[in-house]
Amino acid sequence: MRQVSYKYRLYPKPKQEILFAKHFGCVRFIYNWGLETKIKKYQAEKKSFNFFATCNLMKQKKSELIWLKEVNAQSLQMSLKNLDNAFTRFFREKKGFPKFKKKNNRQSFSCPQGIKINWNNSTITLPKIGEVKTVFSRKFEGKIKTCTVSKTPTNKYFISILVETPEQNKQKPKIKEKTAVGIDLGIKHFATLSNGTKIENPKYLSKLEQRMKILQRRAFKKKKGSNNRKKAFLKVTRYHEKIANQRDDFLHKLSTKLIRENQTICLETLNVAGMMKNHCLAKSISDVCWSRFMTFLKYKAEWYGSNILQIGRFEASSKTCSNCGSIKRDLELKDRNWTCKECDTSHDRDVNAAINIKKMALQKQNLISPTDCGVVLLESLPLGRAVKEESL
Repeated sequence: MRQVSYKYRLYPKPKQEILFAKHFGCVRFIYNWGLETKIKKYQAEKKSFNFFATCNLMKQKKSELIWLKEVNAQSLQMSLKNLDNAFTRFFREKKGFPKFKKKNNRQSFSCPQGIKINWNNSTITLPKIGEVKTVFSRKFEGKIKTCTVSKTPTNKYFISILVETPEQNKQKPKIKEKTAVGIDLGIKHFATLSNGTKIENPKYLSKLEQRMKILQRRAFKKKKGSNNRKKAFLKVTRYHEKIANQRDDFLHKLSTKLIRENQTICLETLNVAGMMKNHCLAKSISDVCWSRFMTFLKYKAEWYGSNILQIGRFEASSKTCSNCGSIKRDLELKDRNWTCKECDTSHDRDVNAAINIKKMALQKQNLISPTDCGVVLLESLPLGRAVKEESL
């Protein structure tokens, strides 16, 4: 069985928009109330407050606040469940302490049961809301687990349906050197493959950045609290949404193409959070979204039956000759092509790095010997300098 999420656009009626707003507000209120209750309980008694205890307290809260009964009760319980999961991630994975939700952020609520889909009439029936007009871009077969209704800052409504489909993940083939490809991620070129293919960086943010600056300047000149100021900021938000949609479309198409064309993909682990601290590269690094791209590759590899191999961030270098393994220590960032003095081999910096990533990944799988690998660790290079240079 495979769990897949399907996202569709909703077009609610004015009365249904009011019900959506009530659900967003009540779910946000219960989440913040549950977070405050957990914090006070721990400060007073040094004891944790689990999901079932907060649900019992919520029943008393609903008797005090009648307007909480206007929304689906299961959506309120799901907000407390999400809060409990956030605390679990904080203690186990150190992902950050849960924060209070704000009204101006992304609004959403979940419905675990009572969802009905009418493909013929293009509607989805939700508890306490009724039939909502929906645009179905594709159909699915399987059992519906949960659905999440969300509202974007541009006042668009979407529903994400988690479905347990009868499809099985394809069996992964054996890892072979001939069917493997190494990928070196960068900024000038989004990705460089070990076979010499270079994929240009679309740079969606830089293309619309100048227009966004003009719109932001106009918005800040409007009177605070006025409708004109809200309309001006809505235009800025639409541009942000457009950039995000363009970027996701590019990443989805590229990741699907690479997975379908290659049986094994070799990647390098990147310290994206560390590189973001460099103020000169932070904007460009956030625009390329390496982490999101690698996430797409990993889950699509499970679907289509491909292998993903990852090596450490310092195990391969563009300064190492992929032919003989010698290191050109005086190679500077501006040098995009160089020639090895030991074997007289000409290298493209990015292609050479992709080949080294592939060789090191296959060597870890014992498919090639360390002598054939020709790659050494960057023990002699300053770590911070290596991270910045290898990402470009």
